[in-house]
This record gives sequence, C-alpha cells and structure tokens, in this order.
Amino acid sequence: MVRPASVALLLLALGSALGWALGWIRVHAQGESEAGPTLEYPPRLPGGKTFATGTSPELLEPTETLREGVEIARTPPAVDFMYYAGQDHPGAPWSVWGDGCAAGEKYYSAVGDHRSPRGTAKLYEYDAAARKLRLLVDLREFLESSGKIPAEMNYIPGKVHGRIDLGNDGWLYYSTHRGSPRTTTDANGYRGDWILRTHPETAKTEIVAEFPVPKHAIPMSVLDPERLLFYGGTAPGKDAASQEVTFFVWDIRRNRRIYNSGGGPDRCAIFSRSTGRVFWNGKMYDPAKGGGLEESKAPHVRSATRETPQGIVYGTSGRSADLWAFDVKAGTLASLGPGAAGRQEYVTTIDADPTGRYLYYIPGAHGGGPADGTPVVQFDVKTRKRKAIAFLHRHCLETYGYTLDGTFSSALDPRGEKLYITWNGMRKGSRSWECCALTVVHIPASERP
Repeated sequence: MVRPASVALLLLALGSALGWALGWIRVHAQGESEAGPTLEYPPRLPGGKTFATGTSPELLEPTETLREGVEIARTPPAVDFMYYAGQDHPGAPWSVWGDGCAAGEKYYSAVGDHRSPRGTAKLYEYDAAARKLRLLVDLREFLESSGKIPAEMNYIPGKVHGRIDLGNDGWLYYSTHRGSPRTTTDANGYRGDWILRTHPETAKTEIVAEFPVPKHAIPMSVLDPERLLFYGGTAPGKDAASQEVTFFVWDIRRNRRIYNSGGGPDRCAIFSRSTGRVFWNGKMYDPAKGGGLEESKAPHVRSATRETPQGIVYGTSGRSADLWAFDVKAGTLASLGPGAAGRQEYVTTIDADPTGRYLYYIPGAHGGGPADGTPVVQFDVKTRKRKAIAFLHRHCLETYGYTLDGTFSSALDPRGEKLYITWNGMRKGSRSWECCALTVVHIPASERP
C-alpha cells in the first residue's frame, strides 16, 4: 500500500525536477532567447526610470504549493527593482550564473549574454546608498583590447560562473566560463579561460592568469581573501588532454599555480576563512600543509554560505534544498532537514546573516519558482524553522511586467538587513529567459529578531 505522504513527496520531487528540466531547456535547447520582435534592448522600466521600489501585502500571499510547516512573515518587505544596464542586444540568453558578494553598501555581480564562441560577461557594482548600478567592465571589450587573445583562438567567454570575491587587497577576483560546451574545441583554437581581477574604485581590470588549466573552463571558484589564494574547479573542453574536473590553486602573490589534481569541485566548495581549508565531496585541501588532498566528511556542495562566527558553513547538495551544517574546525557534518518552501528545491546560492542564526536562499534556481510564488526563504538555524519573507512573483509581474525565474547570485549586506538578488527572467512577450534584473529585499527588523 502506498502511503499518501509518500505520494506527496514523490509529486514534490517530480515538480522540482520538472522545473529544473524546463529551465535547462529554456537556456540550452533553444540556444537563442525567444524574446520576439516586440521587446526592446536594453530593457527599461516604465517612464524611463532606472529604479523603482515598492511594498504590498500581496508579497506575503502564498500559493497552494506552500509546504506544511513553512511560516510566513507578518511584515512585508520593501523591494527595490531595476534592470541591469548594458543588455543592449538579445542574448542567448542574458543570464546570471556566478554568485556575487556584498561589502559595505555595495553589491558586486555579473551577467553575461551566453553567446558563443564569442560572447561577453559584464561585471557591475550596485551602490545601495545611491541606488545606482555601475558597469565596472565589459569582458569582451577588455579581452579584445588586452592583446592577450591568441590569434588562432575564436573564443571569448560568455559567462562568469564562479564566485565574485573581494580580496583584502581591495580587488574583486573571478574567473570566466564558456557560453556553450560546443565551442571549447580545437576547431575554435580554444586554449582555456582566465582568472581576472577588477578594482571597484578605479574600475581597472587586470589578467591574473591566462589558461591556468589548459583547455579547461572555470565554472567554480572561491578566493581566500587574506592569503590571496584562488581556488578553482574546471570543466574540460572537448579536446582537453584530461576530461576530469580539475581542482587547482593559484597563488596570486607569487603569480603561479601551486597545486592541481583531478576530482575537483564542479560547482561549489566549502571555504573556511578561519583555517584556509577548502572542502568538497569527501575531500579537503589545507594550504598550511602544502601537500595533496586529504579525506573529509564534506558532502557534495552545490551552495555554501561564508563561514559564520560559530565556525559553521551551511549549504545544500545536488538539486536538493535539504540543508546541512559543516563545522570547519571539527570537520563534522550535520543535517538540518528540508529547506524548500514549495515544489521547487534547487538552491545555488545561500547566505548567512552576520550573527550566524539566519540563512537566506531562493529555491528554483534554474526555473520554476513562479509556480511557488518565487519565495525568498529565511531559515532559523536555532529553531530549524523555515519562513517565507516574501513571495516576489506576483508583485514583480504585475508591477513591472517581469517574471523572476531563478537565480544563481544573492548576497546579504554585512548588517543582515538587505538581500541582493540577481535574476534570470523574462519580460511579457517572451517565453524564456531574455534579460536580467536586480531586486533588493529590505528585511524588516521584526522578521530577524
């Protein structure tokens, strides 16, 4: 006899898988955005505005897919909305894939046009005090003007897929990634991808490393900001000598690769700022020992917070929203239970507040979240309760004509008051992702006591 609870869980799992699959089809099977002739680029808000803000009781109205046990906030947040400037042509599609970061009143993020073999990604600074978005660098323009692209290489990256991290030297560090795996081939003269850095005050950009792993793109990265070690996980090009995901360490001060091995992290890793150690999928690298990889109890990592004051990193694995806590000093793993609010589960970016008590994330990273109302979830690690602090779909669709259909980038400001989210989505008239937007969710003080 099949129990009703088992059937419910099966339907929820199928719903989550279907949402991810539809998102994959939107991006990879279509190749080009289905924006249609009625949409203009760059996208604009009504009246030519660059910024809008609002709040409404409907931000706290759930859909029927809300899971049992998920609480709803009592006070709706204020939500800022804007389109990313510089999306001046149809992409394939314009989309976000790399996680951003916040420092002070600034949020740093990147979107790309996903075109191949020659695309572009653009790095931005959002100033929350001034409510202004500033383009720091167009990577296609920078790389073409640098003279560092080999003459035979018909390739310019269309994405930043790893993290954007701020070093203690004041520079933003990040890596590049292909728009399509079909383009990283010998036929296109593909040599590999880049590690770059940009200084947010001057907007100066420099190449840190050219092709640190030959013929491999770099979809995973995390920076040790004190030791200035750049950790990468690669995706091999079709004609690379090794078809294994490579883990490598680039020493920025010494300007050279100091370690690499197979079995690397494919999308994300646990980084411990207090110890400098990196963990993923049963492995650990300790720069203090300067040796090879060691065994660990770390799970597969799809999303991970920064280390909290308690020495914990929280995250998710695979396409599940089930949450775990990893003690970076003891090396122990604990399950926290389910994190989903509705049918969608896939979480690719998660943030911890400065006290280490509250986690924030958005299920449905690769699409499907609107069916759940596009919930923004707060998880209390003390009580292990989930709370939806906003359902953004209806408000943004009715107010701005934009569907928020998933994210790979969010960041919480250092005070834990504002959650920045970069969105993949589409305006009315399009059936698939075609441009990126930014929301800032102002979390009411009463919802984070």
